[in-house]
Amino acid sequence: MSAGIRPGCRGCGAVELTRVLDLGKMPAADDFPPLDAPFGTGEATHPLAMDLCPVCGLAQLAEDDTVTAEPRGVEPRALRDQAAAALDGVAEAGWLSGATAAEFGSPHGGSWLPLLESRGFTVTEGPADVVVDCFGIMHEPDQRAAFTARAAATAADGALLLQFHSLAAIVEQGQWNALRHGHFAYYSLHTLRRLLAAAGMRAAAAWEFSLYGGTVLVAAVHGPAELHSAPADPTLARILAAESAVFGDDPETAAAAVRGLQRAADSQASSLRAWLERETASGHRVFAYGAASRAVALLHLAGVHQALLTAVADASPAKQGRRMPGTDVPIIAPAELVAAQPDRVLLTLPDLLPEIRAQWPELEGRWVLNPTAQD
Repeated sequence: MSAGIRPGCRGCGAVELTRVLDLGKMPAADDFPPLDAPFGTGEATHPLAMDLCPVCGLAQLAEDDTVTAEPRGVEPRALRDQAAAALDGVAEAGWLSGATAAEFGSPHGGSWLPLLESRGFTVTEGPADVVVDCFGIMHEPDQRAAFTARAAATAADGALLLQFHSLAAIVEQGQWNALRHGHFAYYSLHTLRRLLAAAGMRAAAAWEFSLYGGTVLVAAVHGPAELHSAPADPTLARILAAESAVFGDDPETAAAAVRGLQRAADSQASSLRAWLERETASGHRVFAYGAASRAVALLHLAGVHQALLTAVADASPAKQGRRMPGTDVPIIAPAELVAAQPDRVLLTLPDLLPEIRAQWPELEGRWVLNPTAQD
C-alpha cells in the first residue's frame, strides 16, 4: 500500500471518515514541469480531497499517490522573522532550558537550529532538551507514528516545540488551497492535544502568530493530559474557546464548518477567472508572484492559461524556467518580472508583501492580493 493511502484516520485509526472538501483531480503541487513538457490531457492529475475524522477531529488528506519532490524554495523573510520572534517568546516564558536541541525538518526548508545554537544549544541526534517541529509533522502520512517519534526524541524533562497552521484560521479565512498533496494533516488545537496525549505528552503552553493567516506554536511536555479540564495556560484556553465557536461541540457541526472550504474554492476560482478576463479585456498585462504549492490548485481550478496570466515570478532558481503545473504559464525570475513592467501582479502569498515591496519598489501600486475585490 502506498504511504499516502490510509486504511482509516491517520491520527486515531477510526474507519468512518467524513468527506468535507473535494477538488477532483489536480496536478501534483510539488511537480513543476519543464516548459516543453505536455500539459492539459497529457499531464498527470491526482485526486485531491480532505476528510474529517468524527472521533479525533483530524482534518486530513484523503489519499496521495504522488511521488514527486518539490524543488527547494527560498525561505521567505516572514518565516525567518517569525521563527526568531517565536524563540524570543518561548525563552521569555522559560521554555528554553537544557543544553541540547534537535529538529524534525520541513520539506519547505528553513531551520530553527542555528537560532538555538546561537543561544548555546548543542545539536544532538538523541533525546534532546528542546525538540522543534515547524510545519514538519503535517507531511507525515502516519500521524500516530509521527507523534510517537517526536515524543521519543524529547528528553524526559524536555519540551517539544510544535508549530502548525491553524485549521480554524484555514476555515474562517476560506484557505481551501492549503489542501495539497504531501500535506497529510491539518490541526485544530483540540485535535493536537488528543494526538499528543496518545503519545504520552500534553500541551503546556501556546503562542499565536499571524503567519499564513494564523499559526500556533505549542510547547508540549511528557505527562498525562487533562483533556476534559481547562488548561492553566491562558493562551491555550483562549484558542480552545475560539475553536469551539468555529467548530461547535459535535462532529456534525464541525463537518459543516469545514465544508465551507468547498464553497470558498468554487467562489475564489470563478472570481479569479472573471477578474483575469476583465483585466485582459482591458488590455492589462497580468503577472503573478509566488510559484507556491497553494497557487497550483487555484490556477488549475480557475482554468488559468498564459493568455490570461503571462507568467509567475519566483525567487527559487529551481523553479525558474519551468511552468505552473496544469497550465502553460511559465515561471520566471523576479528580475524578469520587474523588466516586464506589468500592469498587475497577483501575489499568491500575502505574507510576502512587506518583503517584496521593499525589494522591488518599481512595482509599487501594482500588487493585487485579493482579485475578487477589484473592479
